[in-house]
This record gives sequence, C-alpha cells and structure tokens, in this order.
Amino acid sequence: MSKAEKIKSITKKIHSLPTLPPVVRKLTTVVESPDVTAQEVGKLISADQVLSAKVLRLVNSPFYGFPGRISSISHAVILLGFNVIKGVVLSASVFDIMEKSMVGLWEHSLGSAIISGAISRKLGLSEPEEISTAALLHDIGKVLVRVSLSADYDRITRIVEAKGCSFREAEIEVLGVDHADIGTWLSEEWGLPEKLIVPVSYHHEPARAPRLKERVIVVHIADSLVRAFGVGYGGDRWVGKISKEAWEFIGMPQIDLPQIMRKILADLEEVDNFRS
Repeated sequence: MSKAEKIKSITKKIHSLPTLPPVVRKLTTVVESPDVTAQEVGKLISADQVLSAKVLRLVNSPFYGFPGRISSISHAVILLGFNVIKGVVLSASVFDIMEKSMVGLWEHSLGSAIISGAISRKLGLSEPEEISTAALLHDIGKVLVRVSLSADYDRITRIVEAKGCSFREAEIEVLGVDHADIGTWLSEEWGLPEKLIVPVSYHHEPARAPRLKERVIVVHIADSLVRAFGVGYGGDRWVGKISKEAWEFIGMPQIDLPQIMRKILADLEEVDNFRS
C-alpha cells in the first residue's frame, strides 16, 4: 500500500477534524481575496473576543520578538501579513486542545517556534515570523491522532514506553505513516499556504524538501534543539540528530553559536510565563 493510500485509509477512520471556530473557516476564504485589507481581516478576528485575545497573546510572545507591544489585531495583521496571521489564528484555536490534553506538546511547539525565530533572524532569513509559525505547527499531525484516533494514539504511546523507540517509529508501526504525513494532509485540508505546509511535511527529512529548504532546515534544527534543552514533551525523550548537511546549508557554522544559544535559552525561560 502506498503512502497516499495509507493516508486515505486513516482519514476514513476520522469522523471529524479538530473543531475550529467559524471565524477560522471564514478567514481562510477572506485572505485569499486580493482586495481584502488588514482592517477587514482584523475586524473579522476581533469579532470573536476570546480568539482575538489569544491571537494578541501569541503575537506578543517571545518567538515573534517584536520590540513594542502589539495592542490591536489590525496592527498584528499589518506586521505579520495574511499568511502568518492565518497560521496564528489556527494555532490559537488548535492549541486550546493541546493546553487541555497535550501540555507537553504545546510547550515543545512553543519552544520550537522561539528557536526558529531566533535562528531565522540571526541568519537574516526572510519572513522569520512565518518560519516561527511553521515551527509552531510542525507537530500538528500528533494533535489529529490524539483527538480523532485516540485508540491508535494510546497504542503508539504504549509502544514508545515498551520499546523505548521514538514516537515517529511507533506511529509508522501502528499507522504506516508518521505525524508529518498526517500533518501535511491536515494542513492541506485546512487550506494553509505552502510556506507553512512544506516545513510540516519535511521537518524530519530536510534533504527531501523540494523547495523552501531553508525554512524546513530551521524547523528541523529547532525541533532537535528544543528536545535537547528539555522543553516540553514531543511524545518521547529522543533527541533527533541534526543533519550535518542541513546545518551547513543554511550557514549555521558562520554564526556565533554560544551567543545565539544564550539568547534562545533566555527566551525559552519565558515559555512557562507565557502559558500561565
């Protein structure tokens, strides 16, 4: 059975996707219009007071790194752009699920976003906020398995504990695919832009990324570093090996590593404060 067929068989078992507010579905359509303004998008998000509060909390968190406080949704849209704000709104909705039942994954994802943003800015990559958002969503496939395939999720966690293997290895044993494959399908179902989907798809195998390789590599490195720093819990205690080729491809050997690590560790200390 091909990977596509395995994904199709898994989706048949899913009765419903994680529930998102109606504003998220409407936003997906609105931001595709070439004539939409930041004020119109801001007004749409602001209509949901709970959601808008969560969005402002996210954009003012350490992984976006803006020097001044952002107090309005419209301002956030102007600074971040439509694609990023779409990912942020989605994140604010999806991570409700994580905070209730997957706190460790929530912290792991936040940490990955913080590290991705810091590395992107240090390397002078374009759109660091969008790369942070991709990192925030990189394990979204695990959320779908936890919420919609709970029996499979429980079996995966039992295998991890019994064999001491990685979560990804256990996923492949149980499902035939991993959370990157499932996250790719879910991201496409939700209509996310390619700049967010590709890092989700290839964060474990950056060499296979057909495009947007720099973004994929940053998320790949951040995923391993946040595990090495012991922030959150991605489903197992394995620290993935960072690809030497990926490390060199984006120019990591040319930066002052101790300096950026100090910056990253300082920002990671804010993760607990951000959650509280």
